[in-house]
Amino acid sequence: MARDYYGILGVSRDASDDEIKRAYRKLARQFHPDVNPDPEAQEKFKDINAAYEVLSDDRKRQIVDLGGDPLAPGGGAGPGGPGGAGPFVGFQDIMDAFFGGAAGGSRGPRPRTRPGADAILRLELDLNETAFGVEAPITVDTAVLCTTCSGAGTAAGTHLATCEACGGRGEVQSVQRTFLGQVVSARPCTVCQGYGTTIPHPCPTCAGDGRVRTRRSLTVKIPAGVEDGMRIRLAQQGEVGPGGGTAGDLYVEIHERPHDVYSRKGDDLHCRVTVPMTAAALGTRLTIKTLDSEETVDVKAGTQPGSTLRLRARGVPHLRGTGRGDLYVHLDVRTPTKLDADQERMLREFAKTRGEEVAELTKQGGFFSRMRDAFNGHA
Repeated sequence: MARDYYGILGVSRDASDDEIKRAYRKLARQFHPDVNPDPEAQEKFKDINAAYEVLSDDRKRQIVDLGGDPLAPGGGAGPGGPGGAGPFVGFQDIMDAFFGGAAGGSRGPRPRTRPGADAILRLELDLNETAFGVEAPITVDTAVLCTTCSGAGTAAGTHLATCEACGGRGEVQSVQRTFLGQVVSARPCTVCQGYGTTIPHPCPTCAGDGRVRTRRSLTVKIPAGVEDGMRIRLAQQGEVGPGGGTAGDLYVEIHERPHDVYSRKGDDLHCRVTVPMTAAALGTRLTIKTLDSEETVDVKAGTQPGSTLRLRARGVPHLRGTGRGDLYVHLDVRTPTKLDADQERMLREFAKTRGEEVAELTKQGGFFSRMRDAFNGHA
């Protein structure tokens, strides 16, 4: 007698997949051996797992709904049971038997010509190329149409032949006994692989596949503003399908090489520039070489370490729309590590004019390191 898998999980026969999953999880937490060491709980847990295995599988659940047991020996017959009616036939086979499957194969042969798969290619570019766009040459290894047979797969002067095993249907039929009686089911023909035809004389170039692998050279147009990881689609430049089917697409994945000066965040660029302590204190003018020009920027007197200058519209062009990102110049103030006698004397005098006690600064950790803090605190 078939087990009541619905009753084991405590769900109705019309329960949804989510309801079955929730019921299983609830019972599993209650009867899992790690939680409940009782031997009876362990047996209960086995039944719960078996019930979930059956009811979470559409085909096995159909067998249960028709009165069978998919986990029973022999494939789970219905009332005939093991050793009775033999292996249980799926619901689709029964439907085929009553609505056309037994009358000559409703599925029919599958086509030899099928669409091809997509392909992907990695392309490394410099920052200037991703920023302003480029026409880049690429080389791809894909399946292309066999020019010898034009995709037919047959040798010159020959043709496809009707499969003698299935009569061109692409299927073979078998009769099985079930609790409903005899059921005629159809399966793909193993001789022709379900095509309904065979190739007595395959094309010597492609061996009957209708396509060959080759290396091709293409040119891909990279638009300005692309970012690392983006993909560019080249329609029908991927794999040609079996039998000369329509080619899939080729996706070119962009990988941006690190730049020596700039780092990129979206369409904005960032760089670091070191200026002497005196220049930061007195102010100066810097010439910044951007990706496509040179810009002069003013560093104000009293500029502190870590300050940032912003150059508008000097970053990467926007991929969609007009305009560009910005360029951010981060300033690092360099403190001198060695001074001659005159330089040291002038700095000491400068410290005195600001009310700094040089001896005290030296005692607390060195004059020159503390001098930097003095500039930072009083600039």
